[in-house]
Amino acid sequence: LPHLYRAVEIDGEAYWDGGYMGNPALWPLFYRCTAPDIVLVEINPIHHPDVPDTAPEIMNRINEISFNSSLMTEIRAIAFVQRLLDQGAVDPARYKRLYIHSINAEAEMARYNVSTKYNGDAGFLAELKELGRTTAAAWLASSFEKIGRESSVDLRARYL
Repeated sequence: LPHLYRAVEIDGEAYWDGGYMGNPALWPLFYRCTAPDIVLVEINPIHHPDVPDTAPEIMNRINEISFNSSLMTEIRAIAFVQRLLDQGAVDPARYKRLYIHSINAEAEMARYNVSTKYNGDAGFLAELKELGRTTAAAWLASSFEKIGRESSVDLRARYL
């Protein structure tokens, strides 16, 4: 939230929250490591059941879309390369097979508007922590066995 928090300086370089450009930046996870899996913990809803019609609702949806746009772009690129690998159109020695996993509580997170990003109330944070733990436990029970073998999320259905 660049309008709220100052840039952080690391090795003489200023950095802001990456939500507008690369949140999260996935490419270091497949160019700089050997693990085939990427586990996304999504906090901003991608799909929203309701069409916003008031100014605050519209601003909230714009925020969600903005923060998800870089993720969507990277996932689409990953899906494209995976499709090329499946078709034998690219060299598998040069392009990596990736398995994507998503831990999300989209329906629950859609209830919160952008103002909750500023909410540091202990009760609210405890509520989010419990939601995270419950969601992670459910994902582990249903999808952990897919780590290293296959994606646990359908990229086309969720992101494309």
